[in-house]
Amino acid sequence: MQTSADDEGRESGPARRGLSRAWLDRNRSLAALPSFIALALRTLLAGIALMWTAAAAHADVLDEVGARSALIVCIWPEYYGITWRNPRDLTLSGIDIDLAKALASELGVSAQFIDSSFAHLIEDVTQRRCDIAMFGIGVTPERASRLLLTEPHLASDVVAIVHRRNKRIRTWIDIDRTGVLVAVTRGTYHEPLMRARLKRAELLVAGSARARDESVEAGRADVFMTDAAYARRMIDTTDWARAITPASPFQITSYAFAIRPGEERWLNRVNAFVRRVKLEGDLLESAKRHGLESMVIAP
Repeated sequence: MQTSADDEGRESGPARRGLSRAWLDRNRSLAALPSFIALALRTLLAGIALMWTAAAAHADVLDEVGARSALIVCIWPEYYGITWRNPRDLTLSGIDIDLAKALASELGVSAQFIDSSFAHLIEDVTQRRCDIAMFGIGVTPERASRLLLTEPHLASDVVAIVHRRNKRIRTWIDIDRTGVLVAVTRGTYHEPLMRARLKRAELLVAGSARARDESVEAGRADVFMTDAAYARRMIDTTDWARAITPASPFQITSYAFAIRPGEERWLNRVNAFVRRVKLEGDLLESAKRHGLESMVIAP
């Protein structure tokens, strides 16, 4: 049977009067005490209320994960060998997919994945859309200043991808030349890196990895910059791409996981997990399955 607003008002009347009497009785009791004791008690009660409110607003990630029985993980699903969604059957695979599932298992919960990207990484993590971002987060000063980054587990130097028909760029030293157009993806660490390092070539900042890749395939750009994992994707899945590596280290970047600021207990828990998978060989085993063992940081 439905209850009308008037019914609710009539039913709540006695309850309101009961609460009012309780409030009056409590305050009469406080009023009977010396004024300084009453003031102290009121201050104490207000402080306790504020503490409970703050605790509810800033629940610990580990408690939240346990309460929902799920670890929510941000991924970039185009990261071959790291967090890759196969377009044919939509299954996820890669080193960080394996590690996310292993971390969830350690916590006694399931892993749930939501799509993110490097351009939206900081926003997604700080706005609590996920508990952790696990998609080969390159460690940069900007990210370290705005997020909590775990101990790194992978690393890669920069790799260049050119079209096989490109006769102008044959080696690494051919890249930074007048008239060459170098493409990068917005939000990746390659954007600020190449902006700082290029002296003669021009920089093209693409809005997505697909747009960057297509610019080289179509000849609108000469070369795009990526890492070992994405370069492997291009070689494995296209017939036009050719990879160029530097003769000596150009900019080796470490990769980590990212969580929102202020979650030090969660950071310590994830760091313990990272150390374990390094020491026990789980990380290396996963990397070998995905052909990326060269990226693993040894314990």
